[in-house]
Amino acid sequence: MIKKNIEHSHQAKDIEQRLSVRPKRNYLRDWIYGGIDGAVTTFAIVSGVKGAHLATNIILILGFANVIADGFSMAAANYLGTRSEQEEYDYYERYERQQVKRVPQGEAEEVRQIYRQKGFSGVVLEKTVELIIADEDRWVETMMQEEYGLSRSLRSPWKSAWATFVSFMLCGLCPLLPFLFGVSNPFLWSTVSVGIVFLGVGALKSLVSIEPMYKSALLTLMVGSVAAALAYGVGALLHLLGATT
Repeated sequence: MIKKNIEHSHQAKDIEQRLSVRPKRNYLRDWIYGGIDGAVTTFAIVSGVKGAHLATNIILILGFANVIADGFSMAAANYLGTRSEQEEYDYYERYERQQVKRVPQGEAEEVRQIYRQKGFSGVVLEKTVELIIADEDRWVETMMQEEYGLSRSLRSPWKSAWATFVSFMLCGLCPLLPFLFGVSNPFLWSTVSVGIVFLGVGALKSLVSIEPMYKSALLTLMVGSVAAALAYGVGALLHLLGATT
């Protein structure tokens, strides 16, 4: 969920209006994960190849192969993971609806036990159970949340995958552009561009965390820099050992 101002009115009408609207599904985290992975992995390839003193065309070949293949792989994994969440919810929802019809007394007792553990008792407990089981949808949703810890606020697998792929592509292309357009000292400009990407994605990440924007941006920059330094070091080591000649 995007971090935002949580101050709100406590007037009865405002409370009713606010609670009547379900939380919106958010795909910002997919953009963030895709962007960070795209920038880190592609620049790691650039750094590794540069450290090994290989030709520019090797950087472009490996870099674009990574952007397309790894971007698709990450998007596909996100799609399958998000879809599995939806399938899990659908499976348990079907099961609970069957149970409500087959053994309503047992399911009602489950509701009673759940709210007894919450501190309800006596007439209040029985009235609560009566209200919940009076509507099948409310009954099933209660069991989904309380028994399985599952929420109806599920994200679309396709939108999650698309957000990841587009973000990966956009951020992953940045360190390749200086080599593609043949600017002078392309590795320097690639480093600068990916540093800006790290800072930007890190700042964006602060919207879904409690960290200050500057801290999130610098942390992301640090993580990306370490990954790039390791890749460059490996490439340089292999070059010294003669593995790239």
